[in-house]
Amino acid sequence: MTGLIEWFQAWADASAIGWLTWNLILILLIALPVMLAVALIIYADRKIWAAMALRRGPNVVGPFGILQSFADGLKVFLQETIIPSGANKGLFLLAPIITFTVALLAWAVIPFDVGVVLADINVGLLYVLAISSLGVYGVVIAGWASNSKYPFFSALRAAAQMISYEVSIGFILICVVLWAGTFNLSGIVEGQLGHGFGIVNAYAFNLLLFPMAVMFLISSMAETARAPFDLTEAESELVAGYQTEYSSMAFALFWLGEYANVILMCALNAILFWGGYLPPLNIDLIPWFDIPGIIWLFAKILVFFFIFSWVKATVPRYRYDQLMRLGWKVFLPISLLWVAVVSGYLMLTRYSA
Repeated sequence: MTGLIEWFQAWADASAIGWLTWNLILILLIALPVMLAVALIIYADRKIWAAMALRRGPNVVGPFGILQSFADGLKVFLQETIIPSGANKGLFLLAPIITFTVALLAWAVIPFDVGVVLADINVGLLYVLAISSLGVYGVVIAGWASNSKYPFFSALRAAAQMISYEVSIGFILICVVLWAGTFNLSGIVEGQLGHGFGIVNAYAFNLLLFPMAVMFLISSMAETARAPFDLTEAESELVAGYQTEYSSMAFALFWLGEYANVILMCALNAILFWGGYLPPLNIDLIPWFDIPGIIWLFAKILVFFFIFSWVKATVPRYRYDQLMRLGWKVFLPISLLWVAVVSGYLMLTRYSA
């Protein structure tokens, strides 16, 4: 197997067709598991909600109901795609494609282990910010192209919400970049080795970065419109948000894109503050480093997804004015102040000589 991979890499280096084939294989090795993970975490999401409400959740289709998400996908695939007569047909169909595609593009720079990354670019964090900011276009286009009042209102809400929390997320990430000294996500992960008290592989145990870790977790929930920030789908006000006029696979692409973004945000929480693919402790008593890094990363993603689901099952929805106040009057000034605090501390300690 190793010889086959080496031959394939040599062929990829020797010809343009080989390079294209090799990179397509790598893309599929990332995209297909992500789409499979989306189906499985939708099932996990429903089971967690059910358990917290003392219900059973999906338990009929397949063993323990694990095939329920695939049955739902088959159902929407077989449904008719209905396009409203007053809608802009081209943009109406383009919006869910944009949302789903953008959700997958960001995974190109996510490091799963040492050297296991599709594009290990020096500006990986900037790439993630740029790609995630494109998601608002799919939402706005969906609301406008539907030619319907409530989807349009929801699209405006979603755009304002995403832009508001992206600003504070940007300042939070600046704090991480200042401390790590790089925009490269692999470099940020490696910089966390033994960072917490010399034994914990995490920036979150840094007293200056811990508040940013908490703010990033909350902001990532708002960025992905998860409860209690799901004002874009407030049923009593907006029917079902910008997805109201969608059906069949167009609706499913929005659903898949939303959960792919949730997994991405869970991965970023793990990578930026909790050691990414590194084991939790940097000690020799237990062979932590013998376990593949991808296992540690997936475990941390699952922990953060449980937190996302836990919050959705237990915390009531914010009012819209509360949501915007939190973003603009709390997170933005604190994150901006923290950039000055972190940079000042680093100037006094790391760069004073």
